[in-house]
Amino acid sequence: MTLGIFSASGYRAMAISKLTAGKTLHSALLIRDTFQGVATLTLNQPEKRNALSGRMISLLQEALDELNQDNTVRVVVVQGSGPAFCSGHDLTEIRSATTESRKQLFRDCSQIMVSLVRLSKPVIAKIHGPATAAGCQLVASCDLAVASSGARFATPGVNIGLWCHTPQVAVSRNVSAKHAMEMLLTGEMIDAEMAQRIGLINTVVPQKELDETVHKLAKKIAAKSMKTVQGGKKSFYSQVGLTLEQAYEQATETMSKSAGTDESAEGISAFLEKRAPHWNEPPVD
Repeated sequence: MTLGIFSASGYRAMAISKLTAGKTLHSALLIRDTFQGVATLTLNQPEKRNALSGRMISLLQEALDELNQDNTVRVVVVQGSGPAFCSGHDLTEIRSATTESRKQLFRDCSQIMVSLVRLSKPVIAKIHGPATAAGCQLVASCDLAVASSGARFATPGVNIGLWCHTPQVAVSRNVSAKHAMEMLLTGEMIDAEMAQRIGLINTVVPQKELDETVHKLAKKIAAKSMKTVQGGKKSFYSQVGLTLEQAYEQATETMSKSAGTDESAEGISAFLEKRAPHWNEPPVD
């Protein structure tokens, strides 16, 4: 089932609802569609360039929590509607908020970024336009990122007297310190090619090829053993902050256990027998 992108105004009167025809969730700000094991979350407030308002953050957290428990979903794609991927926080909301409510907003947004990393499914950012401030943070928090050649990226808070403190956490874990500081200190936009060179994104494709490229990537990952991918993602992030010796100790323990699983036995047998593996998991519908 494929769901088109509708105008935000068309959803304002709608409550969140789940359609029985498929795992689809609608709201004024967020569209969720699941098809063949791939869940797509579409930020849907183009008139505000898909800003991460408190409501948008709340809906994203709710969706991620549900997806984490949904065994029919193997891959998650995050995208935006309209001309931008995501412009970051809603500055009007920040300006009018109290000190405590601002703190809660940033805390909730940070939790979204942590949830993306901790999610039991791989997450692909699909970027067709500008991704700035917390929008750039969103890209950096996803496991993979594919952008069109027209996409742009920035951490521009310094330009308005508000350093991108929270976006720098994710960005500095993707790119080198020098590249991160250049983005943070200048606040300037970088193009998709530069973003790829410094490691912020994986791939740059022409706009007309973006949909198909992300579809093929998600389909390729969805065809893998779900248990193997979930365990692998958890293992990858858990070893990043360890010392070299600690990382190898943890990896040795985990790999020893993994080598004795049914998935490993089937995968090795399939390779040696020159056939496709048959995972003991529900098929992708």
